[in-house]
Amino acid sequence: MPAISTNTAANAAVRYLNINSAQESSALSKLSSGSRITSASDDAAGLAISTRISSDVTTLQQAATNSSQATAILQTADGGASNISDILARMKSLASESASGTTTDSSRAYINSEFSQLTSEINSIATGTRYSSQSLLDGSSVFSSGVSVLVGSSGSDTITITLSNLTASSLGVSSLDVSSLSDATSALSALDTAINTVSAARASIGAQESRFNFSSDSISTQTQNLQSANSAIKDVDIASEQATLSSAEVKTQAAVSAESAANQMPQYLLKLLG
Repeated sequence: MPAISTNTAANAAVRYLNINSAQESSALSKLSSGSRITSASDDAAGLAISTRISSDVTTLQQAATNSSQATAILQTADGGASNISDILARMKSLASESASGTTTDSSRAYINSEFSQLTSEINSIATGTRYSSQSLLDGSSVFSSGVSVLVGSSGSDTITITLSNLTASSLGVSSLDVSSLSDATSALSALDTAINTVSAARASIGAQESRFNFSSDSISTQTQNLQSANSAIKDVDIASEQATLSSAEVKTQAAVSAESAANQMPQYLLKLLG
């Protein structure tokens, strides 16, 4: 029924104009942000899952950094242990020379002088092999008792770094002497034990480093898979949303035209009274 007091057509046009305008704004927001979920109302469950995944990804990225730092620590420690191993090999060579019956006592004194210096150098290397101001091989740092490194998204995902004490005292070579034939002969056995100890320490370091390398690969794979899953949940489908935007734009323009026409209707009705 035509009426001039209530413009029902105009009210309907305004309602659809608001609906279409909101749809257009939503589509523009999603396209500009690249995200399918720009507010909780878009997908409450998806938002909750995406937030948790994003948190896990952030934690894994830090875990990757932790793993890299742990590898650097182990590489530093192995470098120092390698130098100590080389020194022990030289000390054994000197002990062998001194243990030979063809070596004179005066020569043994010179040999023992170098031998003593190399013993001191073992301690220097053990103390001087540092990471972040902590000596790694002298038993004074927390690494001697074991340090847990987080390598996952859970607090239980850890790998423990443990480094051996490789000072001259701990290796049993601090009191060795090669100034006499008998002392040099005894030193050979002690040096063999020390060399084996350092070799075992390096093997342990290598095993730990290998584990961290595999852990880094696992972290990288997990991060990639979680980012892909998060993308499937959160990222906007550009083609689909562009189609929605185009449709909303057309409907908004149609609603504006309808509103304009509806506003003219009372004026046409008033002409009936003229």
